[in-house]
Amino acid sequence: MSQLQPQATRDVRRARVGVALVFAVHGAVTGSFVTRIPWIQAHLDLSPGQLGLALVSPAVGASLAMPLAGRIVHRFGARAAVRGLLTLWCLSLALPALSPDLPLLCLSLLIYGGTSGMADVAMNAQGVEVEERLGRSIMSGLHGMWSAGGLVASGFGVLAAHQRLDARLQLSVTALVLVALAQVVCTGLLDVRPEPEAEAPPRFALPPRSALVIGLVGFCAVFAEGASMDWSGVYLRDITGSSASTAAACYSAFAATMTVARLAGDLVIRRLGPVRAVRLGGAVATLGGVLVVAADTPYLAIPGFALVGVGIAVVVPLAFAAAGRTGPNPSQAIAGVATVTYTSGLVAPAIVGGIAQATSLTGSFMVVTALAAALVPSAGALRQGPSGGGQAAEAASLERSSD
Repeated sequence: MSQLQPQATRDVRRARVGVALVFAVHGAVTGSFVTRIPWIQAHLDLSPGQLGLALVSPAVGASLAMPLAGRIVHRFGARAAVRGLLTLWCLSLALPALSPDLPLLCLSLLIYGGTSGMADVAMNAQGVEVEERLGRSIMSGLHGMWSAGGLVASGFGVLAAHQRLDARLQLSVTALVLVALAQVVCTGLLDVRPEPEAEAPPRFALPPRSALVIGLVGFCAVFAEGASMDWSGVYLRDITGSSASTAAACYSAFAATMTVARLAGDLVIRRLGPVRAVRLGGAVATLGGVLVVAADTPYLAIPGFALVGVGIAVVVPLAFAAAGRTGPNPSQAIAGVATVTYTSGLVAPAIVGGIAQATSLTGSFMVVTALAAALVPSAGALRQGPSGGGQAAEAASLERSSD
């Protein structure tokens, strides 16, 4: 027994490193793709409306495919599922640039989004399992690694674009490199398999009710994230009259602060517990939203968007962690939360644009601010149940005794 205990500890620590690198590889695919969207638009001679239509496809594909992930994890085991789905996701990176016309681009992005969503569910389920065995929060840091992977890969993408490299070649080579990395980083993952008598989840599992409640908390955070990512530059240009370079810097500030906050978020979660961490984050994001709405200068708007990024950083990781503890099938619950949050990411840019058309862009961000404020009263949905172990469970218990 004394020999098995250190071995189990080493396996879990190895799995923590492995799953962190899985998140980084997953993020690197996104970071590689987004930097070459302008090349794809120019290559296919797409109008802004046609490009917008195509860019809806990944979210649609993810929402349709994620309910399948629970069955895949159950059938093949956690490690094989992550490896297989992450490999497909990396390979799909090459498809959009290779598409010869708009219909095939939409189909490629549908596949791109579907493989992304299923890999997302599988790797978050792995992260929840590792967190449970470690007995302390790691999910925020894992999502921080996703953001870091995306930032690093986007740097290479920007360099490739600056050198005028053909995106078909660049993304194909990048896809093969990331596939090779995926095989290596998945080696140390936990090979979690269901008990022999465990009932298999449905092939297409609808989100359980508990996941929908948790998902609504994630919905508010992802709505604020999507709105800020897609509209912050436009907001600075149109509302504050800033230059194009300053508007671009606003997105960088938002993305960088959210990455740093996620990497440091586990320390806050261990100190405060998940509910208080989300309430604090909601308050910070609301303050940021108020600054954005009140801004008539970039010097007020940019800190506002940065505070929104800091405030919402830990919400989605904690939503996935809470979903993984709500029932006997973590993958199904995580898939439900992911489906709701992806839907938020799908509708946020369009809703912001619609409200801006009807009222003003400032009015749109009043709605964003209201959703950020909703995180404060709704944070209780992320309270961990008795299955949470170690320090995480202890933190949740302290919250219940003091709330």
